[in-house]
Amino acid sequence: MTPSDIKDVSSHLRASVRKVIVGQDEAIDLLLIGLLSEGHILFEGVPGVAKTLLAQVFAAGLDLKFGRIQFTPDLMPSDVLGTNIYRFETNEFALTKGPVFTDLLLADEVNRTPPKTQAALLQAMHEREVTIDGTAYSLGSGFMVIATQNPIEQQGTYPLPEAQLDRFLFQHVLEYPSREEERRILAMHGHRATMPSVEKMRVSSVVNLEQVDAMRKTIAELSMAEELLDYVVDLVRGTREHPSVRVGASPRCGTMMARAARAAAALDGRDYVIPDDVKRIALPALRHRLVLSPAAEIEGIKAGDVVEQLLQQVKAPR
Repeated sequence: MTPSDIKDVSSHLRASVRKVIVGQDEAIDLLLIGLLSEGHILFEGVPGVAKTLLAQVFAAGLDLKFGRIQFTPDLMPSDVLGTNIYRFETNEFALTKGPVFTDLLLADEVNRTPPKTQAALLQAMHEREVTIDGTAYSLGSGFMVIATQNPIEQQGTYPLPEAQLDRFLFQHVLEYPSREEERRILAMHGHRATMPSVEKMRVSSVVNLEQVDAMRKTIAELSMAEELLDYVVDLVRGTREHPSVRVGASPRCGTMMARAARAAAALDGRDYVIPDDVKRIALPALRHRLVLSPAAEIEGIKAGDVVEQLLQQVKAPR
């Protein structure tokens, strides 16, 4: 599969999602980049901006298994992973698989569950396998997590630990739609009392796992110049040296960014990466990985502000 083919397939998938979702073009593109670069995505936004619906509709456009976990304070790790249950008819233990055994997993309101249950996803997100009672089970190459969280509610929520945040390729903030987009949303969905199921919206599946694997193989072989690798390294290392940052981005972030930049190039039909591909993914790839200093937090500095400063200060190759 060529980058031109990847561009065409991605265009069909975008069109399928836009049958239901109005606006949120950047979020859709980040989902595509995440899918092609084997990365997980964390969506953050106030209630009602279609975080969950976007994940559901995107999944409907893919011929992949879809699973959903509604995270709550009483959720246990076994509710996510599954557990071995003794079968009296066979006198053996048999695994009852949890919802994590899927291709595309929607982790809805992921910050509403305690750290013990959040940690159940750490191995799954990093290694694409889980260990239950000492036995490792593969989740398959298609496994991808799309998580959502509400930034304005504090009661009953548990901030995601840095180790888990680092496993997300992107964190994207869904903003309110523009006035014209909001009017289109009302015109499209305003006659319904409740949102219908995705199946009734007739979103067609346009990509299967075999195609996804073929596109990922093509992306892994895309050319990335040495100076662009240096550019990614300088951005990542720049987060560690910034005076407002206590803990910067990890080396794992750099490898993820290089892969995502290749995917961004393929979405434009190119077989080579340009500086704009790196700039395009820098903010969502970096900001959730930065731990700001106490002084910066007092001054109201945000992680996104630091990333924007670095993009201006670090010289991009020509």
